[in-house]
Amino acid sequence: MAAATGSSAAKFLTISQLSARSGAAPSALRFYEQIGLITAERSAGNQRRYPRHMLRRVAFIRAGRQLGLELREIRATMASLPADRAPTRAEWVRAARAWQRQIDARIDELQRLSSTLGSCIGCGCLSLRRCGLYNANDAAAAHGAGARWLLGDEPPVPG
Repeated sequence: MAAATGSSAAKFLTISQLSARSGAAPSALRFYEQIGLITAERSAGNQRRYPRHMLRRVAFIRAGRQLGLELREIRATMASLPADRAPTRAEWVRAARAWQRQIDARIDELQRLSSTLGSCIGCGCLSLRRCGLYNANDAAAAHGAGARWLLGDEPPVPG
């Protein structure tokens, strides 16, 4: 398709233009296209031409990444958005609402981290003797790998 010829050029962006407007590197745009998050048409010279509404999709991807979401989570949410046009306000609201629980859970996790950062986080090292969440006898190991008290597991009540 000769997408960017004549007056239709304003409807499409080159990869350089999309990169400059969105702040995403061309390599990221090619990757997003490869995994199906965005789409491009090809010019007669086989160059990528992105419909202008891809700017919104890239902005949505970048916002999700800034929130710490994984691409699979972003992809799942974007599957509910129209691929051939810019979403309506209501569609954006529904898509953003899908992330709210994940964002709230991350906020809770960061608050736990903030309150325990200077003390034990249940990592299993047993090196801190004065610790509000002391992991005596490595009790956290029974809950799995990682900083269990930080991840939300409750430490045992001292007896």
